[in-house]
Amino acid sequence: QVRLVESGGGLVQPGGSLRLSCVVSPTIFGIDAMGWYRQAPGKQRELVAEITSDRSTNYADSVKGRFTISRDNGKNTVYLQMNSLKAEDTAVYYCHADTDPFTGQAVDAWGQGTLVTVSS
Repeated sequence: QVRLVESGGGLVQPGGSLRLSCVVSPTIFGIDAMGWYRQAPGKQRELVAEITSDRSTNYADSVKGRFTISRDNGKNTVYLQMNSLKAEDTAVYYCHADTDPFTGQAVDAWGQGTLVTVSS
């Protein structure tokens, strides 16, 4: 069973940057797509960015040009570099995996979330 642990959230001023990390265990190999989602208070969870095993990427329109998703297979880690942060980026950010790396079956695996607060 895949386990995801996020880190890197915190309080940052508007215009600032943060990098989120998601460590995947036991392995990131075999997972088709890794994604970052976010959920702001009173809103539905939404896709922020995703990256496939062949490193194709997809971004929400609201973060294009500001956020970058990447993966380091050697470290079993997915990153979300967030620049030019805005107050509306405030949310709990969740890491997601869509595949069981051993069986290849589709799964809906989530991390516990990390809070990002953008405020002056």
